[in-house]
Amino acid sequence: MSFIRPTLLRPVVAPRFVAAPRTAIAAFHATPKHNIMPAGPQVIDGTINDPAPVPEQNSKHGAYHWSFERLLSVGLIPLTIAPFAAGSVHPVLDATLGATLVLHSHIGFQACIADYFPMRNWPTLHKGSKILLNIGTAIVLYGLYEFETNDVGITEAVKRVWTA
Repeated sequence: MSFIRPTLLRPVVAPRFVAAPRTAIAAFHATPKHNIMPAGPQVIDGTINDPAPVPEQNSKHGAYHWSFERLLSVGLIPLTIAPFAAGSVHPVLDATLGATLVLHSHIGFQACIADYFPMRNWPTLHKGSKILLNIGTAIVLYGLYEFETNDVGITEAVKRVWTA
């Protein structure tokens, strides 16, 4: 009986492994095929026997930078709640809230640039993105300064929108 089993199973198993032609379903696709972007430049400096380079120590990287980001994020909580809870609108508190929000956003966008456009793969795009981010941050800070000095300020604007 065991010599019959392989011959009986062969017609049942074999059609499952035959690939169906793909051209039959291509005519029904409504969207065009988009190619994926090619990988970034692949560069290897040196030989396999060269030691790995040791990066320079920088106080902006590592624990100090991370601690500053966390302190800034935690500091936003009372700065956001205090003007509404206390009921007083003070220009210094408003300016501190605006500057802290802009700085928090700036650090977040810097992290996005570092993650998505690394310096080793995209040096020109990395530098250009950082320059645009710095220009944008400066424009936003100037706009908040104008809003604080010549208009009602952030807290009063939020109060007016909330009660409108």
